[in-house]
Amino acid sequence: MRLGLVTPSMTQRVRCWTGVAGRVLISVMHFPDKDVQGVVASGFEPLGEAFSQVLAASHDHGCALHVRVDGHVVADLWGGNAAHGKPWGNDTPSVIFSCTKGLVSILAGELVREGRLDLDAPVSAYWPEFDRHGKGSMPVRWLMSHRAGLPAVRADLQFSDVANWDRIVAVLAEEEPLLPPGKIHQYHALTFGWLVGEIIRQITGKGVAEFFAERITQPLDVEAWIGVPEAVLPRVAQLYSASPPPDPLPLPPGTPPELVGLNDRAMTLGSALAVDFGAENSGFNSDELRRAVIPGAGGIATASALGTIWSATVSNAEAIRLLNDDVIADMTREQSSGEPAVPLPGPWSRWGSGFMLSSEARPFLTETSFGHDGVGGQVSFADPEYKVGFAYLTNDLQRINDKRAVLLVEVLRDLLGGRR
Repeated sequence: MRLGLVTPSMTQRVRCWTGVAGRVLISVMHFPDKDVQGVVASGFEPLGEAFSQVLAASHDHGCALHVRVDGHVVADLWGGNAAHGKPWGNDTPSVIFSCTKGLVSILAGELVREGRLDLDAPVSAYWPEFDRHGKGSMPVRWLMSHRAGLPAVRADLQFSDVANWDRIVAVLAEEEPLLPPGKIHQYHALTFGWLVGEIIRQITGKGVAEFFAERITQPLDVEAWIGVPEAVLPRVAQLYSASPPPDPLPLPPGTPPELVGLNDRAMTLGSALAVDFGAENSGFNSDELRRAVIPGAGGIATASALGTIWSATVSNAEAIRLLNDDVIADMTREQSSGEPAVPLPGPWSRWGSGFMLSSEARPFLTETSFGHDGVGGQVSFADPEYKVGFAYLTNDLQRINDKRAVLLVEVLRDLLGGRR
């Protein structure tokens, strides 16, 4: 289905009635074999219609959208199937993939806010064991901006290696950088989580999963985890690949041999993880991986939890306020952009210190937005200008020309711009 901007005539097809506190409650939006459920605030009805288009383009699978403006819910929508014969509910958690990096970056930002972490201090000041091959002198900020030169490791790792925290951080501490640190950026798809997570553990004495629960999910009373509890596993959405994993893009002639295959190794670390993220009963669909603490890609959350967390970084109306304006200004200064070390065609992403920034590759709400996306279509971010927390999750993993979240953000931008 071709996604396009919502028109007034589309919005009129929504069946609704006025509910509590002026909100418009959406009862049902009828599309073939799909029902949209949830709430949308008065004035934001076009988000409901846009979401119904997104759901219709999700191959009979499911998705959820949660948007808050200065702590007030303006859209909380879900629909489709979490698994075969199992409807997506308002409490359905799903794998958020690299959106997890954004959550880990919030944790690091909390330590910056408290004066416990200096992003420009050498890594070895917090993690002495990292000082091998001269890399201990690199600033923490390089770890957080994909400039550490460690997007992968030379050894062919197994899942047992990455599921063991002490083992994987020891491997990273011992590893000689594959790329010159600080000279060029290359997306650290998995290693980011352990590199930054170990800094957090060294400072707090707590694992990243424990610190995440203590600092964020418990105070906000939301359902999000880095390593999901056993009791939650039956509720987690099944992942489906809309198409087979794409073949690697051809590299330009003369690409250095050490860069060939580096993107794939960054996503798998050898044999540790499968490249088919929607494979049945394996990879991110396995209980074993979902229970593991994989802080670069393995977070699991509901859309409402993720939207609330990002809202708490920019709004004082939530149960707690995370970060502050000074920390946000520092951590959203661009650190990495343009062509990465592996010379693939653009458009390319942009990063601050940990946070993904708005770009042609991943447009957020405004130029001030910060957050992170995740493979297959997941998108989460905050926007200081409009005090927005945004989260869109789907178990229908699309990896080529996926415009579902782009449509939702475009509609939200038009709505907020028109309210000024």
